[in-house]
Amino acid sequence: MLWFDGQAEEAAKFYVSVFKNSKIKTITHYGDEPPGRKGQVMTVDFVLDGQDFTALNGGPQFKFTEAVSFVINCDTQEEVDYYWEKLTADGGEEVQCGWLADKYGLSWQVVPTKFFDEWVKDPAGLERVMHEVMQMKKLDLAKLKKAFEG
Repeated sequence: MLWFDGQAEEAAKFYVSVFKNSKIKTITHYGDEPPGRKGQVMTVDFVLDGQDFTALNGGPQFKFTEAVSFVINCDTQEEVDYYWEKLTADGGEEVQCGWLADKYGLSWQVVPTKFFDEWVKDPAGLERVMHEVMQMKKLDLAKLKKAFEG
């Protein structure tokens, strides 16, 4: 469940446009009862590449923080570049170490698949990779691979 202040439908449509195999499933609207205005979008159920999400127009009480982020595992630099460009567009923010915040403030980690599948199993290689990661915003997979291999 992703909490928005009036942008649930806009955000869901944006995310569906970024990720393959994605779609809007259901949109519900507020009735006569608060907190929303009658007819305003209440929830949007959507799928991003097989993962279900719900966006809620819950009001201004809560904001996204870096304490929660979504990981996008990428096999190629082209994938990293694609997601990085799409998710930082129109007011998104490059952070550090493969992290970014999109224009809605939601945090994402755009990382190589090898990081969790392979590199974490080799402490010495992982240390070299982490040294490089700490120097980067968008990750450069060729540099990370070279660092892992020593």
